[in-house]
Amino acid sequence: MTSILVLNGPNLSRLGSREPDVYGSTSWSELVESLESAATPTETISVRQTNDESELILWVHEALDSRAEVILNPAAFTHYSYALRDAVAMVTGAQIPVIEVHISNPHAREEFRHTSVISGVASGVIAGFGVESYHLALAALRSRR
Repeated sequence: MTSILVLNGPNLSRLGSREPDVYGSTSWSELVESLESAATPTETISVRQTNDESELILWVHEALDSRAEVILNPAAFTHYSYALRDAVAMVTGAQIPVIEVHISNPHAREEFRHTSVISGVASGVIAGFGVESYHLALAALRSRR
């Protein structure tokens, strides 16, 4: 059985109401339902969101300890969390894939969003396809097995 942790950083629980022109109209609960229902019979998908950097890092440690594959939307932590970067590096260093995802295209937005401290240690990055970015990440994980 393959475990996949879909980990999300700050403010993503506000999907559907937060800047729908940027993040779309899909609600957080709709996203969770679509991802959980996308699991194959040989997968478990656990979707989580936190506004707490330390909790997100602990979940990445959990992925390392359990060898779970990761889809990570670090949200605002993308741009400055070296602690999260170090945790992700441990996971990818153990040959466990971590796909960084973004609903919007950070490079088409404000300049401070153009830099990701996570991308350099992630297995891959998918951005700009709305909530479909998560499903593209699932496809990428499956193609790597």
